[in-house]
Amino acid sequence: MDRIRYEAQVNVGAVISPFNAWQIFRGSVTFPLRMERINHSAQQIAEWLEQRENITFVSYPGLPSNPGHELARRQMKNGFGGVISFGVNADDKTVEQFCAKLKVITFAVSLGHDESLIFPQPSYDERILLYPEKFRKGFIRFSVGLESSEDIIGDLEQAFRAVGL
Repeated sequence: MDRIRYEAQVNVGAVISPFNAWQIFRGSVTFPLRMERINHSAQQIAEWLEQRENITFVSYPGLPSNPGHELARRQMKNGFGGVISFGVNADDKTVEQFCAKLKVITFAVSLGHDESLIFPQPSYDERILLYPEKFRKGFIRFSVGLESSEDIIGDLEQAFRAVGL
């Protein structure tokens, strides 16, 4: 029992409530449609980001420029997911201001929600040293949601302009 208590509950969590189980079951019906939309939008957004001058890198397995693209193409038959990492050629303050200027995308830590969420990893955070060098300045994690890709790109564009990027 101690092993279950100290390992399983910490790593997996306690048993979910019947209501939460029902909500997950109910949401599973539309999951394929939601992921189709997220995959499509994330691909468009990653391609758009890759073309911008102020972006230092875009890490998304759906991009041919990604080192793991061929492996991802073989393994991820239905799309490449909704999480994009990218770098902005700016200091921590400007990156945070950029995230705060977003109107459609929510500035939040969590990833994998139905709404688009974005969060910068500041250079002063000691965890940044765990990442490759290119991730250590202007690093942003972005989880694409169900909003239209046009709305998301428009929001990113207006926020870049608002902070002079």
